[in-house]
Amino acid sequence: MDSRQLEYFVAVAEELSFTRAAQRLFTVQSTVSAAIRTLEADLKTTLFDRSTRRVTLSAAGQALLPEAKAALEALDRARAAVEEASSGLRGSIRIGTLARLSLINLAELLGGFHRKYPLVEVHVATSRTGSSGLADDVRHGRLDLALLGLPRPELIGLDARNLATVPFVALLPSTHPLASRSTVRLADLSQERFIDMPPGFGNRTMVDRAFDAIGTPRRLQVEVPELTTIPDYVRAGLGVAVVPELEFPDEPTVVKLPIEGAELTWTLSVVTAAARRPSRAVAALLELIGESTSRPYF
Repeated sequence: MDSRQLEYFVAVAEELSFTRAAQRLFTVQSTVSAAIRTLEADLKTTLFDRSTRRVTLSAAGQALLPEAKAALEALDRARAAVEEASSGLRGSIRIGTLARLSLINLAELLGGFHRKYPLVEVHVATSRTGSSGLADDVRHGRLDLALLGLPRPELIGLDARNLATVPFVALLPSTHPLASRSTVRLADLSQERFIDMPPGFGNRTMVDRAFDAIGTPRRLQVEVPELTTIPDYVRAGLGVAVVPELEFPDEPTVVKLPIEGAELTWTLSVVTAAARRPSRAVAALLELIGESTSRPYF
């Protein structure tokens, strides 16, 4: 039994697919399959129950999984300790983030991290399904950490550190009958057509639930993949929006109103998997993110 076999085993166990595990490990399926067969032969047991439709962990596989993860994490810590002692902190970090995130200057933060730890490789990715997709990628080990915005009940299996919280606001065309008000209630907007992001994005989930809670589900007119483009569609008269109060450019034809009578806020968090201890490199980045809350990154 070697560390590569354990790495392949954990990937298949988490993905429940030899194909997806191979893609995650940047190798071919035959290599993963051969490694698992060798491991099963060494252990004299079957680790996966395979069929033409699905792959599931056997009882032996379920018993091995937490031990395999612990062994790999111990090896990573030992390797990192030796490398750091000899030539400085090394490793790699896979970071997930939301597109055009304005609450944190991620480029500047990672630039500072690179200057401090030049031997750590950093990979940044986004998810087509927003915060929900990022959270799932962290849970399954495809990402080491992620910056996302989800309500607490959606963070099961994750360790989360809150970085910033902002209220939601309503965006209306300046010609809208409600645009002259100082505040607006969700009920005032219940019959409107809405512009929002696709399902899976944290802000979309929270607003959908807020309208469901008052008994008036929304009518979605336009779904866009980036929050910063929503004012363009509001300006065009295609609907209204309820969004986190981020740094939208001033638009004389778009009015931004506080929302009255609803405790609706969006929190940016940095999350890691609760079941895995962060590597030294990830821990160093988390420390820098924590320090940056008192600096002009946010």
